[in-house]
Amino acid sequence: MAMTPDHIAARTASEIGRIFQAGQGSPVDLTEFLLDRIDKTADSNIFITVTYERARAEAKASAARHANGRPLSALDGVPIAWKDLFGVAGTRTTAASALFRDAPIQDRDLICVTNATVAGMVCLGKLNMTEFAYSGLGLNPHFGTALNPNDTAVPRSPGGSSSGSGTAVAAGLAPCSIGTDTGGSVRIPASFNGVYGFKTSEGRIDKTGMVPLSRTLDTIGPLARSVEDCIVLDMILRGAATTDVRRQYLEKLRIIVPQNQVLESCEPAVLENFDISLRQLEKIGAKIERRHIPEIDEAVTLTAAHGSLVAAESYHQYHELVESEKGQKIDPRVVHRIMQGAKLSAHDLLCIQDTRRNTMETLAAALEGAVLAMPTTPITAPELAPLDADPELFHKVNLHVLRNTAIGNFLGICGLAIPNGRDQKGLPTSIMFNAPMGQDDFLLGYGLEIDRVLQDSFDPTWKRI
Repeated sequence: MAMTPDHIAARTASEIGRIFQAGQGSPVDLTEFLLDRIDKTADSNIFITVTYERARAEAKASAARHANGRPLSALDGVPIAWKDLFGVAGTRTTAASALFRDAPIQDRDLICVTNATVAGMVCLGKLNMTEFAYSGLGLNPHFGTALNPNDTAVPRSPGGSSSGSGTAVAAGLAPCSIGTDTGGSVRIPASFNGVYGFKTSEGRIDKTGMVPLSRTLDTIGPLARSVEDCIVLDMILRGAATTDVRRQYLEKLRIIVPQNQVLESCEPAVLENFDISLRQLEKIGAKIERRHIPEIDEAVTLTAAHGSLVAAESYHQYHELVESEKGQKIDPRVVHRIMQGAKLSAHDLLCIQDTRRNTMETLAAALEGAVLAMPTTPITAPELAPLDADPELFHKVNLHVLRNTAIGNFLGICGLAIPNGRDQKGLPTSIMFNAPMGQDDFLLGYGLEIDRVLQDSFDPTWKRI
C-alpha cells in the first residue's frame, strides 16, 4: 500500500529508503512535498539556498531506478541538505557570511557531495550556519538565525555552528543533513534540536575543498534521525560500498562516566535524563564505571595556559579579512573569537600540538575498549534574545555549551549524540558517547544497541509536524 508524502517525511532516512525500495512511495512526491514545506517555512531561516531544479531532476532519476528495481544505494531517492561550507555545483558557498553572499557559482560538487549524488540521494540545498562555523550557539546576523522548532512561542538557540543542519532535520524539512564539527558543531545542534549527530574521527571523511575553520580539527558528520541513519550516511559520504559496523551487544560494553567537569553546572533535567539513560543501559547489561579521566584535566589546563588550536588556525585562515575593512562586515562575536588566535606564540602552538598528541595516545590506552559517556550539552536550548543583546553573556554561554564537546575535539575522539528526553519546557536533552580516534565503527556498533534501548525515551519533534 502506498504511503502519503507527509507520512513518509516523518520517517528516518533509512526507513524512507526501504519505503522506496518496496514501491510504497515516490521520491518525486516526497521531494515536491519537502520543497513546498521549505517554501512555507522560509521565515525560519533554515535554508540559504534551495536547489529546486537539481532536486527535481535527481528525484525523477531515482524514481526511474526504483521502477526498474535498480537503486544505487540504501538511500537512493532520500533527500539531503548541506551546511553552506560544502561546494555544490550551481550554488554559491557563503559560509553564512555577508562577505560571500555574492561568491562565484561553484562548477563542481565537493567530494562527499559527489559521493551522496552517486548513491542517488536528492540534494535539497544549502543550510544556514554560524558565520565561518565559529560558535556553538548558531546566531547569524546576516542570514537570520535558524529557528529551533522545539519552541514555537519563544525563539531559542538552534545550536551551532551547523544550525540549519540540526533544525532542518528536526523541523521535518529534510530527513538528514550534513554538517561539520570542529568544537561541537554537529553534536550541539543535535542536542538542542533533538536529533542524532555523529562527529567522525579526523580524516575519516575527505574534506578537501571544504571552507575551513581549523584544518586540523574540522570533521564532517551527519545529523539524522537514528543511529542507523548515521551509519549509512557515514558510509555514503566516504564513498564506501559497504560498512564494517556490526551491532554490538551491551553485555560487552563498559561505559566510563568521567568524574571531571563534564557533569558540573548541568541543568537538573539534563542530569536526570542522563542518569535515567545510564540506568536503562545498565539494566540491559552495560557496565558503568565512574572515575576521573586525567586527560580531560590536561585538555582544560592546556587551553587555559596556551589558548586553543581552533583560535590559532582560524586566525591563520581569516586574519587578512578580520584585520581589514572587510572585518567590519563580519559578526563581531566571530571576530572576537578569531582574534584570540593572534595572541598565541609559536611556543603556545607547539605546546598544544605536542600535548594533544601525547594525551590522545594515553586516553586511547586508558579506555581499553570502553566508551566515555557524558551529557552532550550541559543545558537545553537557551533563549535567543538575551544572547543577541549581551555580547558578554553570549561568550559566557557559548563557552559553557561547548565545554563537553570541545574536549572531544581536542582529544581527537569520535562522538555520537543521541536524544534522551526533554526538560519541563519540552526542550530536548542529549547523551553523548565517545571512543578514541579511529574507533568509529566500534562506537557506531554499540550505538545501534544503545539507540534501541533509549529510543522510547524521546518523542521526536519531526513526528509532531
